[in-house]
Amino acid sequence: MAALGSYFQAKSQNGKWLVRIEDLDPPREMVGASELILESLKAYHLNWDGEVIYQSNRHHRYQQQIDSWIEKGQAYYCQCTRKQIKADGGFYLGHCRDKGLNDGAVRIKIESGITEFNDLKHGSIAIPQAIAEEDYIVKRRDGLFAYNLAVVLDDIDQGVTEVVRGADLIEPTGRQISLYQMLGKQPVRYLHLPLAVTENGAKLSKQNHAQPIDIENPIPTLLQAMAFLGFNIPEAIKGAEIEKIMLGASRTGA
Repeated sequence: MAALGSYFQAKSQNGKWLVRIEDLDPPREMVGASELILESLKAYHLNWDGEVIYQSNRHHRYQQQIDSWIEKGQAYYCQCTRKQIKADGGFYLGHCRDKGLNDGAVRIKIESGITEFNDLKHGSIAIPQAIAEEDYIVKRRDGLFAYNLAVVLDDIDQGVTEVVRGADLIEPTGRQISLYQMLGKQPVRYLHLPLAVTENGAKLSKQNHAQPIDIENPIPTLLQAMAFLGFNIPEAIKGAEIEKIMLGASRTGA
């Protein structure tokens, strides 16, 4: 859903639509998932601009930035466990901030948290103070890089100006904006789309036994997704070739 909405939003503004494979967590990734994603995009004529970026190939970039922050005192090592943080109410309270540790997870120092941001679809969105002021992790104890760090550095390096994604990613937006500020960069614009959910309110996904995307006969699913996104689909176009459907929607946007 997010791929479709972001594609139409980009093309309606004569922008470029970029594809990035966010393969930061190998233990949780299904074998062949990246290839399946790209095949699905091609089947739905979601043709991307430029090369596909794999986050697994950019670890050196993420580590370079972390090293710079640690050297400048803007990030530090933390050895607090989830159990300890849970005992403190579920939020990290800065216990390791001034300990000068040499290993552990890496946390960024937040001096002035982001408590509000503007969403292109929803308007002003408030962020709870406890989340906004928390020194959050940019590299886990097991060596895996955090999503917030990776996407911000990738967006900066790729020249991204607008991010369109699902509403399940609203919460980390403030943290991502705080990274832009630390890096002295202008934040991107954000647009969060509604989620397709089950009757119980859970996001449709393989974990919730959602039906796989049909790549052999994509038009019915495409039209359903467009209707969910709020497109007014003329009867005349419902029987058209997929290229014509995509072209018409690209002139409207998400």
